Amino acid sequence: MQLTLPISMNLRFVPKLAPLALLPAMLFLSMTVSGQQHAAFKVIAFFTGKNDKAHISFVKEANQFFPEMGRKFGFHYDSTSNWANLNDQFLAQYQVVIFLDTRPETPEQRAAFQRYMQNGGGWIGFHFAAFALTPSAYPQNWDWYHDQFLGSGQYKSNTWRPTPAVLKVENKSSVFTNMLPDTFSAAANEWYCWEKDLKANPKIEILLSVHPASFPLGTGPKPHEIWHSGYYPVAWTNKKYRMLYVNMGHNDIDYENKTNKELSFTFANKTQNQFIVQSLLWLGSSKIKP
Repeated sequence: MQLTLPISMNLRFVPKLAPLALLPAMLFLSMTVSGQQHAAFKVIAFFTGKNDKAHISFVKEANQFFPEMGRKFGFHYDSTSNWANLNDQFLAQYQVVIFLDTRPETPEQRAAFQRYMQNGGGWIGFHFAAFALTPSAYPQNWDWYHDQFLGSGQYKSNTWRPTPAVLKVENKSSVFTNMLPDTFSAAANEWYCWEKDLKANPKIEILLSVHPASFPLGTGPKPHEIWHSGYYPVAWTNKKYRMLYVNMGHNDIDYENKTNKELSFTFANKTQNQFIVQSLLWLGSSKIKP
């Protein structure tokens, strides 16, 4: 898999686009601020990998994709399904935490994650990592995470089936999105909408939203699973933290014919990959908030 990424931790030194062969040198330059080189960073991804075949497919895909990107771009990637590792001592080894499919559930794990973020740690959450619905197996029982940190509150609804969407870049000057075109087609996904109005929250910076060219989005069969209009953020950051949430992370699976065949892959989309890897490199190497 090839990526062309402008590594933008220090935007003054980085051109908009660069040949892949120049990326190691550019990464060195971009990680050098005031003559000081930042050390290569470490990433830990937490996952459950048990709840839904589409989420399990994504987790397996992510655990192949990120080590490959780490070899190319100079970061170390570990993953674990042991959420008991979400503690102060373990997290101190890592500059970025990723939630691939769920969230921590015990008070001790949640408190450790909150301390990690409040002390300047980096985080990326994918798709189901933001899910909460009362009543369900994942109720909204963590106000700091869902209401303050993510700002989204509870899950409200989703499209079905998983389909690609045209996405609009909301802020081309952001370190997360400056490499992207104004719009691009994302990989097939089950798209979520949320209880709270993210654009009304001054702490939230929306990075990507569903472009009107996507409508109707979804195929049903239920009418409410098809979106015909509206404003739907799908990637954002909380400006108080070094974090990124992206709604992508649900591959298409052939449930109807009971084959469980994988019909789409999240990391098969080049432009979307640029966004994710660029964001991870910034979060892992920068000490400056976006």
